Amino acid sequence: QLVESGGGLVQSGGSLRLSCTDTASSLNNRIVGWFRQAPGKEREGISCISTTGDRSLYRQSVKGRFTVSRDIAKNTVYLQMNDLKPDDTGVYYCALFLGSGLSLGPEDHGFWGQGTQVTVSS
Repeated sequence: QLVESGGGLVQSGGSLRLSCTDTASSLNNRIVGWFRQAPGKEREGISCISTTGDRSLYRQSVKGRFTVSRDIAKNTVYLQMNDLKPDDTGVYYCALFLGSGLSLGPEDHGFWGQGTQVTVSS
């Protein structure tokens, strides 16, 4: 059971750190992806991180602003979001990658959390 937290309302240019943890099992051998869905838009991949944390992927629009990381001891994957923009507004989800390698495709992920709302005001 994936659970996201850390969302909220922030002004443009602000920062938030999202957390994703699994309340039922270990994330430590799973590739984890972050996604967001804005109102009226399809869910899109933001970032993903390898099992060891040494590899990651980012959506072009968030490169240089967002950083994904994981804390094995805390069974948690984080998404640090800096210099937030109104276009970053949406519900953010984490999910487990079902294949091998790294992918930002929502269709390649499962076991979705319920999401956390991020709202960036201008």
